[in-house]
Amino acid sequence: MQLTNTPRTHLKPKPDENKLGFGTIFTDHMFNMDYHPEKGWHNPRIEPYAPFVLEPSTMIFHYGQGIFEGLKAYRTPAGKIQLFRPRDNFKRLNYSARKLCIPEIDEAFALKALKELLRIEKDWIPGADGTSLYIRPTIVATDPYLGVRAAHTYRFFIILSPVGAYYPEGFNPVKILVTREHVRAVRGGIGDTKTMGNYAASLLAGEKAHRAGYTQVLWLDGVEQKYVEEVGSMNILFIINGELVTPELNGSILPGITRDSVLMLARRWGMRVSERRVGIDEVFQAHEAGTLSEIFGSGTAAVISPVGELRLEERLIRIGQGQVGPVAKRLFNTIMDIQYGRAEDPMGWIEPVQ
Repeated sequence: MQLTNTPRTHLKPKPDENKLGFGTIFTDHMFNMDYHPEKGWHNPRIEPYAPFVLEPSTMIFHYGQGIFEGLKAYRTPAGKIQLFRPRDNFKRLNYSARKLCIPEIDEAFALKALKELLRIEKDWIPGADGTSLYIRPTIVATDPYLGVRAAHTYRFFIILSPVGAYYPEGFNPVKILVTREHVRAVRGGIGDTKTMGNYAASLLAGEKAHRAGYTQVLWLDGVEQKYVEEVGSMNILFIINGELVTPELNGSILPGITRDSVLMLARRWGMRVSERRVGIDEVFQAHEAGTLSEIFGSGTAAVISPVGELRLEERLIRIGQGQVGPVAKRLFNTIMDIQYGRAEDPMGWIEPVQ
């Protein structure tokens, strides 16, 4: 396929790098590509960022047949641009596509198109400490049809947003509320895919947590509500008896790329690592026994997010006395240093753009 480029005639002013929030500002250009059963994926193009014109009957609005990814581009101290494990993001996008009956994309071509988009938008990639360019590849169903079936036509697009820290707290411990009132996903469903419905299912519990003074919700399994699964925007990990413990991937937990990076680094460092079922009662019992030393989340947006407080009904864990634990801190610094080119990449995770 031939990638075409239509440049924007009037460029937007760039934001102040030191005042970036998350996901509110978008760059001058975007990538678009369409799917039709007779043509396959076709017409790949980079063009000015602009609204879509879609009929009110478009299937994505009614049945939520859509998937997305999240990754970042980083500017190194030398001014070079690089990506962190982008091939894994496009591989996971295709996994989500299979689960949602969406035609798979050519992963190599998608990465090539993304790199070209980033070269065009290189001046949007901030260089201030802790900033990056957030990348959102998305595929949505575009048939104008109200019957319930998989769509025949799709739009694949990539938009870019310069961002600062995901949490206002920055790299400081956050407060997490465990819910038994709501369920996000069950095994056999789509809990392990990045699809819109998973996030819609999390909103009500998230709003209740925010009103109670908590940053995120920790979900339990949807059947017995005994076992830890994940937090709204990240996977969850514990240090128990010196061992890094995280819930196993069981079909209802998102296989996080940062989660995988954490486990690979921990094993490389010689830590004991366990992926298994983790009961919420086990977590509280470990705290009572003094063997729970750290809790933290992992995800693209925040990288590592230490947890300082965990509440389930009247049960409460406070950990670390408001300080970041040593394992979370080491993981955060190591991953960030690799992402920003401040350290060597012994894992082969970095994909250079220019």
